[in-house]
Amino acid sequence: MSKTLEQRLADIRQQIRGSVIMPEDMEYDDARALWNAMIDRRPAAIVRCASSDDVARTLEAARETQRPVTVRGGGHNIAGSAVCDDGIVVDLSPLASVQIDAELRRARVGPGARLGDFDAAAQEHGLATPLGINSTTGVAGLTLGGGFGWLSRRNGMTIDNLLAADVVTAEGHALRASADENPDLFWALRGGGGNFGIVTAFEFALQPVGPEVTAGLYVFPFDQTRTVLAGLRALAGDLPDECAVWGILRQAPPLPFLPETVHGEPVAVLAACHVGSPAAAAADLAPLDTLADTLGTHVGRQPYAQWQQAFDALLTPGARNYWKTHNFAGLDDDLIDILADHAGRLPTPECEILVAMLGGAVTRVPADATAYPHRDARFVMNVHGRWREREEDAAVIAWSRSLFNAAAPFATGGAYVNFMTEDESERVQTAYGPAYQRLAQLKRRYDPDNVFRINQNIRPTA
Repeated sequence: MSKTLEQRLADIRQQIRGSVIMPEDMEYDDARALWNAMIDRRPAAIVRCASSDDVARTLEAARETQRPVTVRGGGHNIAGSAVCDDGIVVDLSPLASVQIDAELRRARVGPGARLGDFDAAAQEHGLATPLGINSTTGVAGLTLGGGFGWLSRRNGMTIDNLLAADVVTAEGHALRASADENPDLFWALRGGGGNFGIVTAFEFALQPVGPEVTAGLYVFPFDQTRTVLAGLRALAGDLPDECAVWGILRQAPPLPFLPETVHGEPVAVLAACHVGSPAAAAADLAPLDTLADTLGTHVGRQPYAQWQQAFDALLTPGARNYWKTHNFAGLDDDLIDILADHAGRLPTPECEILVAMLGGAVTRVPADATAYPHRDARFVMNVHGRWREREEDAAVIAWSRSLFNAAAPFATGGAYVNFMTEDESERVQTAYGPAYQRLAQLKRRYDPDNVFRINQNIRPTA
């Protein structure tokens, strides 16, 4: 006779090194809370795993009781796929260690670690790997979806620096994935999201970075938006790989280097990071000062780890968030007009449009080398709807979708799955483009029953 969920969870409590959190426990609400406040789900149990064996036993209990499974790393995912109603959450937050081998320039990172943990440990040795731009983002989710940030033009995407991963499959088997061991699984993990197993450890290559870089903000009047974005387009082909510049259209935060009259007003911002020498940075960034008259600049030498936290205050947990994303091979004049028009109609003070510059090393990786195939994307747009009150849901979502739809004719058709919301399941196949068929075949091999389905799901081939 099969056991109930309660009986299986009682067994697990005796078997694992971690802990089991139930709805009646005091820490339950904190344990199920996610970065995106739009997501409010009540799982049947949250199992905080302290080892790969804990993960395997939790998956076994979920299979036996026919409960859906979700996997939580940093909990930062916009779609909120770390938690589901009535299912079992495999919470990896206790597995947050970061071990650095400075001599070999390698890092072994637990799936519960966040970018700030990784950056801090690696920077003790003047090393880093390309990650995102918000220190509270989980390393696991960022990596599995592709991962890009300030270092990507020089060192590629996060997945381009992944050397190996320890994985627990849907059936509870422990595998190692690398170029030499289970290489097909290794290929799928690099961009295929959480579809193929639960990663219990990542191994990354590290590159010399900093510890200081030249970084900061150039803030321009909003009426110069078209000029600024056109300038960003022009710079993209001339900047060295050591330099990344991203465009941000939003209301100005109360930054101390801006006049108070500008606070809360729409502005066009260029955020820059240069990992070369101070002299090279000064020369390469000089054109940014001449694009238009600035309202203020704050650019200089600072610790790389500090720059990685520069946007944390704008991305704190607890707000409601809705995103839309496109990849672009370039920034056409008509597209720039669309971006400027929608930036002039921001529905709340926290909404913004991010245009991230890629290129460089990202484009020099063959499109079929990883599950993320969109190496032709020179710019990635994130329409970042962010607000506080439920009553504003309709207005912000409508604005985000309007910009997404208007920009679609200029997009490559591919997408960065980490920026996709939970209502975009029909877009997953086109988001992966030419990689999707191979991913679906590998899904059949590693997860034929689609146990890992609460995500941007890749369905196994029939």
